[in-house]
This record gives sequence, structure tokens and C-alpha cells, in this order.
Amino acid sequence: MASITFKGNPVTLLGNEVKVGEKAPEFKVLANDLSAVTLADSKGHVRLISVVPSIDTGVCDAQTRRFNEEASKLDNVKILTVSVDLPFAQKRWCAAAGIENVQTVSDHRDLSFGEAYGVAIQELRLLARAVFVVDSNDTVTYAEYVSEATDHPNYEAAVEAAKQAK
Repeated sequence: MASITFKGNPVTLLGNEVKVGEKAPEFKVLANDLSAVTLADSKGHVRLISVVPSIDTGVCDAQTRRFNEEASKLDNVKILTVSVDLPFAQKRWCAAAGIENVQTVSDHRDLSFGEAYGVAIQELRLLARAVFVVDSNDTVTYAEYVSEATDHPNYEAAVEAAKQAK
């Protein structure tokens, strides 16, 4: 299991760590309009899944903006940002930030994504910062669990992995 700290304090992650080469676990989260979103909804596309603790914090804001910017340069790649923020808060944030190339989805209801991908922080009921790339055949081709939840992920490596995935 990935070892994660949040502001320097060790936290417990629920679920199983996802590894490169494995079949990507299915999940069910909510779009900003409260409709269900699953991994299967984007089958046939490469998915870059950006996981953030809360969209309203500095690093999470920067991470989502960075992947929104990168999205325009990536063909056949869908980018999802997953957090446990309420869908209404995500929608408000996206409108204020001008986010149009990334779909924000909420895992607040069931922690379905968090537990399936091993990023649900038991002590905080937030998601640990992580980035996954899933190819068009639902195989994980990149997985980064950021060891300190307040640090940035490796943007360049994640974008390169999305470019290389088929």
C-alpha cells in the first residue's frame, strides 16, 4: 500500500493500491449535474484521472488548472478530476476558474473511486493526491501516489504517459 502523509502526518488509505499493468477498477462518481459517471462511460478513450483532496485549496486548484491547460494538447484523452467536494462546489469552482477541458466529478457519496483506487484517507474522508492514466482498453499505464498530499504531482510524467497510452 502507498505510504502517504498529509501535512507531514501519516494517514491510512482505504482500498487497494492500483499498479501499472492492472485492469483499472470500475467506479461510480457524480458529475456536477448529479448524474452518475463511471469508468465505462469513457471506454475507448485514454483517461488521465487527477485526484485531489479539495478543489478549493491552492495545490488542488493549480493541479486542475494545469491539466485543463494540457488537455487541449492531448488527442483522444479525457481528463477527470476527482475529489470529495460536493458537485455544486465543483461546478461553482469550474465556472469561476474557466475550466472547460477537464470534467470534475465528486466521490463524496460512496467513496467508490477512493476505495477502488486506494486513495480514500480514512482519518479525513478526503482523497489522497494521485494521478492515474488508463488506456482505451482499461489498463492502468501510469500511477502516481503523491507521498505528501500537499505536494504537486509529476505533471510532465503524467502528461507523457497520457500521450504514450493508446
